[in-house]
This record gives sequence, C-alpha cells and structure tokens, in this order.
Amino acid sequence: MKLQQGMTALVTGGASGLGEASASALLERGLNVVVVDLNDERGQAMERQHTGRLRYVKADVSDADQMAQAIAAAEAFGNFRALVHCAGIGGPVRLIEKDGSPGSLEKYTHIIRVNQIGSFNTLRLAAASMARNEITDGERGACVLTASVAGYEGQIGQIPYASSKAGVIGMTIVAARDLASKLIRVCTIAPGLFDTPILAKLPENMRQSLAASVPNPARLGHPSEYAMTALHILENPMLNGETIRLDGAIRMTPR
Repeated sequence: MKLQQGMTALVTGGASGLGEASASALLERGLNVVVVDLNDERGQAMERQHTGRLRYVKADVSDADQMAQAIAAAEAFGNFRALVHCAGIGGPVRLIEKDGSPGSLEKYTHIIRVNQIGSFNTLRLAAASMARNEITDGERGACVLTASVAGYEGQIGQIPYASSKAGVIGMTIVAARDLASKLIRVCTIAPGLFDTPILAKLPENMRQSLAASVPNPARLGHPSEYAMTALHILENPMLNGETIRLDGAIRMTPR
C-alpha cells in the first residue's frame, strides 16, 4: 500500500514514544494523522503544530464509544487506510506479593483491558471502517499492532503486561486471516528495550545497564526505528499475519 498525500492514518498512543515517532513519520510521508491519546497537553500541542493535517482525539482505546469517535475523525479526513496502534500501559504484579498477599486482580484486569481488549477494540473498529474503502493496489487498508518481547519472555513481576502482549501476538494471525477477504492486512511489532518516556524515568545507571544487555546494537532502540518498521509493514503487501521482533536479538532473563 503506497503511503501518499491524501491518505489518513490513525495512531494510538500517538502523543509520546513509539506512537509519536510513527505519527511524525506518517506526516513526513504526506498523510493526515489522527492521534489518539490521553495526554491533552502534548496532543493539543501536536495539533497546533500540524494545523489542518493532524487532529488529536482524547480517547481510552478500550472504550467503544470513545474509539468510535476517533475512527469518525479519521474518516472525516478521508481515505482512512492505515492504523498504527501503540497505546498501552504496564505495571508490576506478582502472583504472591512480598507481604504474602495475592497479587492485585484489579491491576491485572486493568492492564489486560487497556492492552489486550484495547487492541481488539481499536482493530475491530478500524477494520470495519477500512472495509468500506475502494480497493487500491489490491488493498483496502493495513493495520500495525504493538506487542512486546515480554509477550514471549516476560520477567518476574510482568505477568499482566506479558500476558496482555502475548494476547496481542495471538490475535495477529487470526485477525489477518479474518480480514483477508476484506483485503486488509494485520501485523504486529514486538519491540525490545526502547528509549521511551517509560524508560526515561529510570536512573541513568539502570538505563545504561539495560542498553548493555542488548546484543547488537548494544543500546536502547530509537522510536524512529519502530516507526520505520511500522511504515514498512504498511507499504509491503506481503507482510501479513506476522509478529516481528524488533529487539537487537535480546532474550529477556527472568529478572
């Protein structure tokens, strides 16, 4: 699918990190972009910076009505054919906490709702919209989801995040097969350790230790490298139903 002027993309989690890099890359290609996030300050600043080409919509990706409004905003731009879904959250939960109490069901449920149910909700609404598109170059649209290497090798304390991302990996091939008759592709990127706002909160010595754990290149990934991969997926018609590890060959240890 050739990315070009007059096309619209929707990017969730688009006000920071991987999503913001993807939104910027899509704008550089000439697309109009709808950014979905909960960060009003940053989202509104992006909208002002790219007046007429970017719209910010505040929405919880797991909320059907809010995401329907975001899809409507993308349709209003016209020719909505690309989704890059980056929104997600983390948080530590152990099955048995250090004080001996059971792990928090509430926190587990919340992370699953945002990451896994939010992915399904966003994908189903975007796909239903794209299915109404005219066929261009043999396609109606393409969707990129975001998992994590934690979906394969979750570390201790990551059980909600790891299982939510494993769920995204699991839905990828099924979604691609489901949407094949509509000529809509679905792929997932599973990033490793990337230099995002979450890691920016860590002490510098911890950041350096994490960077050194990546075999090659021995550094944190750049959000622009995620965006580069997302755009390639959107443009390469043979990429479908695949989860691509983008991790510098790292395999996470138990801790």
